[in-house]
Amino acid sequence: MAKNTLSFVCQNCGAAYNRWQGKCESCGEWNTLAEEDTSGSVPVSIRSKRKGRTFALESLAGKSPDAPRLSSGMTELDRVTGGGFVRGSVLLVGGDPGIGKSTLLTQATSMMARAGHRIVYISGEEAVAQVRLRAERLGLSDAPVQLAAETSVEDIVSTLSEGAVPRLMVIDSIQTMWTDTVESAPGTVTQVRASAQALIRFAKKTGAAIILVGHVTKDGQIAGPRVVEHMVDAVLSFEGEGSQQFRILRAVKNRFGPTDEIGVFEMTGLGLREVTNPSELFLSERDLGTPGTAVFAGIEGTRPVLVELQALVAPTSLGTPRRAVVGWDQSRLSMVLAVLEAHCGVKLSGHDVYLNVAGGLRIHEPAADMAAAAALVSSLVNAQLPTDAVYFGEISLSGVIRPVAQTPARLKEAVKLGFKRAVLPESARGDAGGDAGLSLNAVNSLTTLVAEIAAKGSRRGESSAPAEKNATPARFRRGEG
Repeated sequence: MAKNTLSFVCQNCGAAYNRWQGKCESCGEWNTLAEEDTSGSVPVSIRSKRKGRTFALESLAGKSPDAPRLSSGMTELDRVTGGGFVRGSVLLVGGDPGIGKSTLLTQATSMMARAGHRIVYISGEEAVAQVRLRAERLGLSDAPVQLAAETSVEDIVSTLSEGAVPRLMVIDSIQTMWTDTVESAPGTVTQVRASAQALIRFAKKTGAAIILVGHVTKDGQIAGPRVVEHMVDAVLSFEGEGSQQFRILRAVKNRFGPTDEIGVFEMTGLGLREVTNPSELFLSERDLGTPGTAVFAGIEGTRPVLVELQALVAPTSLGTPRRAVVGWDQSRLSMVLAVLEAHCGVKLSGHDVYLNVAGGLRIHEPAADMAAAAALVSSLVNAQLPTDAVYFGEISLSGVIRPVAQTPARLKEAVKLGFKRAVLPESARGDAGGDAGLSLNAVNSLTTLVAEIAAKGSRRGESSAPAEKNATPARFRRGEG
């Protein structure tokens, strides 16, 4: 008989050690090592005697048929997946607990089942009655979705191999699945990897598309071994703040489509509602006439999105000023603050700085530099920015405003939503085109933009009494002057 091999496997990254230790040297996490049996069920002596089979080789010049796609019935979901689910593909969907993963998949599977496709929903965390309750709340109880509460991978594969192959199968979640090939508890790294391998083999053999729901860690990463993300064809992340009704579906990896597209949903009492125009949603509760707010014209994939950036600059009482940012890169904020102080003379070393992207959206592109800088200076000098203006442009370390891609799409979206002005890089004026009704303010350097905003703040502070409601910026201006 084969001797059992016990090792200690990190439940966060999958690294294996021959003895227990408090800290994983691979990922740096503490108390994540668990004892597992990694010997497998087949003895090494038997595995070594197995002879391989021959297989046919093909050339690169061969013509492959186009992979047919299966539409989910939800435009935003199809946008992120690249047009629908590819036959035989495996997708991994992750997100925070309670963000709406099961709600999204229940709605998508119900629409596909109503279209005449065989859809199977396997729940390892809920009973069938609980899934029915959610479908009844969403008004989807009449959809012919086949349900089951099962966690054994062998039983699932054996059941679905009989009769017609399902077009789509949902596994909720992969951390609850277990297989007889390994002797570990469900949820461990070894079980998650082995269960995912068995389900992926079933998908490639039968052509059924499979969606795996994955748990996330406290850092927002999908739990389990990272090798599972490499094995699947697409990794989707469902993001959003618990206090906000907006939900963002983003593709982290996609072998059959783009990875820069996003799908926007709104969580309501009747489930997730698709948002065809995210800009109107993100700007719906905009506070007009408040210093420290600027509208950024951004691009998410091929879709222009207008979102409000909110900044607050206040004198600090601490030895080290605070720098807090939500929805943007912390390092990017530090760079913008350094450029403002080095090239524009804006002294922020004695002020706390807070920056927030309204609506729960997370911005990744550097084109938001100029909008963030405008909001910061506006809050510092208590100057109101034009409510009908949008900002976009990348700031270099020398203070020069650099051009960004897809300028016409950004301006077109601004015109559609009623904006009249656009502050953009000087070098992008030629790409702006002739949008009717949009006044372009081309800026070559950050110093010019700061001077324009500071001039408005000075005039407002001298002539308007209501500016004294916030006395701190007024004292700051008198001290600098």
